[in-house]
Amino acid sequence: MKKEINLSDIISRSQKIREHYHLLEQQYHGSKWSVEEDALAFLTDAALVGRLTMSQQGRWPEDKNTIPELEHKLGECIWWLIVLANRMDIDINEALETFLSKTEKLLDK
Repeated sequence: MKKEINLSDIISRSQKIREHYHLLEQQYHGSKWSVEEDALAFLTDAALVGRLTMSQQGRWPEDKNTIPELEHKLGECIWWLIVLANRMDIDINEALETFLSKTEKLLDK
């Protein structure tokens, strides 16, 4: 049985992981990545989700099983969105709730 985790736990764990990466960035590059660099990293991973999806659907040739890599990149994209929201002082819980409520209302018309 798969473990269910709540969004608050995901946010906390995501922030801790990002803090560790910031330490590595400072160690290897002398500074933390900017918010813009984080956004670019997210977009790169999102593009890979697209390519891996095409492969998984048989629309892009790939020699290997893409499912593990696709699962990893999907998780990484969610992580990046949480990181980006945090760095831009946006409450991801509130942003998600607002989006879902607004969209549900639009679709219920």
